[in-house]
Amino acid sequence: MHVHTSPFPLPDTLGNELAQVKTYWESLRRGGNEMPFWDDYKPAALGALSGKVFLVDTFANPERFRFNSIGDALKQSYGEPLAGKFADDLDLRDPFGFFRAQASATIEARAPTFYRHGQPPYARLMLPMWGDGRISMLLGAIA
Repeated sequence: MHVHTSPFPLPDTLGNELAQVKTYWESLRRGGNEMPFWDDYKPAALGALSGKVFLVDTFANPERFRFNSIGDALKQSYGEPLAGKFADDLDLRDPFGFFRAQASATIEARAPTFYRHGQPPYARLMLPMWGDGRISMLLGAIA
């Protein structure tokens, strides 16, 4: 059997902000579940970090990703509204470079993924969330 490795592996250590988001995500898991249910997520629980967080609705057949909500800090830095729009209908730019590839990898791996870009520097964490019998939401954060 061939073991696949994620093209977006988590680093040995995440920066403080992304580590806090991942810790929160882990705290939402019920029992022995490998991921939390998306409806357990509460933006206010992340406090000031909620401005750097985004939620993405996922669809299968065909695989598509729609921005559900975007934190205020991300809205300001991106400069145009993303909420309610499908990623494949947009010409995405930083900090959403390689967004669709990472989102797809997060679903396939059924595990957190990480992407870092050098200029300008940013890091992005994406975390799968369960709902409706499948991964129906991704929780993302950018630092």
